[in-house]
Amino acid sequence: MPKRVDHAARRSEIAEALVRVAGRRGLHAVGMRDVAAEAGVSLRLVQYYFETKEKLLLYGLEHLTGKFGERLAARVQAAGDGPGPRGTVEALLMTALPTDEESRTFHHLYTSYAVLAVTDRTLAAQPFIRAPDAAEGVVTGILRQAQAKGLLQTGVDAQLAAAGLLAMSAGLGTSILVGQRGPESAAAILQDQLDRIFHPADTAG
Repeated sequence: MPKRVDHAARRSEIAEALVRVAGRRGLHAVGMRDVAAEAGVSLRLVQYYFETKEKLLLYGLEHLTGKFGERLAARVQAAGDGPGPRGTVEALLMTALPTDEESRTFHHLYTSYAVLAVTDRTLAAQPFIRAPDAAEGVVTGILRQAQAKGLLQTGVDAQLAAAGLLAMSAGLGTSILVGQRGPESAAAILQDQLDRIFHPADTAG
C-alpha cells in the first residue's frame, strides 16, 4: 500500500523554509531553488505545490499570519478574563511589534512584500495585499463596540482611529527594526495614543 502524503504538512514545511531563508537573505533575494534547498526537497516538488514564486511568497506570508494569530490569541488569553476593548486592541498592536525573532521576521517579510509589490504587478495581484484592510476592519469593529458602551473619548471616529493605530504600529515596527527606538519606547507611544482614544476607566470589560 503506497504511503499517504500529508500535503498540508509538506506545504507548511516549504513555507517554513521560505521564512527561514528570507529572514536571512531578504525576500527580494529568495528564489524557489533556494527554498527547495533549505527545505531539503527538489525544486520540482516546490513547483508542484506552488507553481510560481508569487504563489509561494503568498503562502509563506499567510503561514506567518497564521502564526501571528496564534501569538495574538495567547497574549489575549494571558491578559485574563475579559480584557475589554482596549486590552484587545492593545494586545493586537503589541503582538505586531517586532520584539522577538518571530515577530521581527514577520514584520521584515511583510514590509518587504509590500515594497516589492509596488513594482511587481504579479506580486501586487496576490490577495495578501488586502490583509491590512481586514485588520483595519477588525479594529474598527472593536472600537465601534467600545463606543457604543461609552468607552471612547468624545468625538473619536472609530474608523479613522483604527487606521491611525495600525499605521502607527507599522511605522513603529519599522523604527524598531532599523534601530531608531527600542520596543519599550514604541510601546509607550502606542499607550499614549490609546489614552487619547479610550476613557481611562476602560481597563476591563
